[in-house]
Order: sequence, then structure tokens, then C-alpha cells
Amino acid sequence: MSETIKKTKAAAKPRKAAGKKAAEPMSADPVTQNHHGSPENHSTVSYQPPISYDAVALLAHRYWKERGHRHGQHEEDWFRAEQELRGEAS
Repeated sequence: MSETIKKTKAAAKPRKAAGKKAAEPMSADPVTQNHHGSPENHSTVSYQPPISYDAVALLAHRYWKERGHRHGQHEEDWFRAEQELRGEAS
């Protein structure tokens, strides 16, 4: 008996990408230019040094004690302690 050998298909060729859009012209200095037109539209980001885990834990524990040692609000205590140590108003 003779065996029949099936031919395998060749690997598919990668498809070409769809038509490219026309590139927008680059501004003279992309660092100083923004897509909104003026620097007033950007918010100022200030650096905040990291707060220590222990400081947050101590303050959150104090809040827990002030609440009469009741359980169930530890996440709120932690968040409140972080906000206070960062100087953020809630």
C-alpha cells in the first residue's frame, strides 16, 4: 500500500498595515509646546515627600482609639491619617 502525503500550506504572509494617516507637522519644540495652545492649561504638580508607614499607622491607631475601639472603619482611619499627614483637606 502506498501512503498519501498531504502537502501543508505555506505559512501565511503577514498582512500589510492599513493605509497610514498623514503625519501632523511637528512643532518647533515639543517640550515647550503643548496641544492645548497655552501653558496656562496645565496644572502645576508639586513634589510631596513620601510619608512613613509607621507615622500613618500611629495616627490611624489614634483615630481608632478615639472612636472607642470599634471595628469596621480601619480603612477610613488609614485614609484620614494619610490625608492629614500629607496636609490635604478632606
